[in-house]
Amino acid sequence: MNRLFKNVVIINDLGLHARAAAMVSKIVQNAAAGVWMMKDGERIDAASVLDILTLAGSKGSKIRIEIEDPSDSDILDELASLIENGFGE
Repeated sequence: MNRLFKNVVIINDLGLHARAAAMVSKIVQNAAAGVWMMKDGERIDAASVLDILTLAGSKGSKIRIEIEDPSDSDILDELASLIENGFGE
C-alpha cells in the first residue's frame, strides 16, 4: 500500500485538547480510507476524538499524520495546515 504522511509540530499552548481533537475528527470523516496520527510510537485512529486525546499532544509535540489512500492527500494537507496554524487559536 502506498501511504502518504506528514510530520507536524503542535504549536498552540493548549495542545491537542477536546475542541482541537473534534476539529481533526471532523476533517477525517471525509476520508476514503484510514487516517492515522502517531506520537512517540503510539498510533491512533484520527477519526476518534477519544483516541486523539489519548496521544496527550502538548505544545511542541511531534505528530506524524498518515493516510492510507493517496486520493486523501487533500485531507492530509488540511490536517497538517490545521495543526501547523495552531487550530486557529
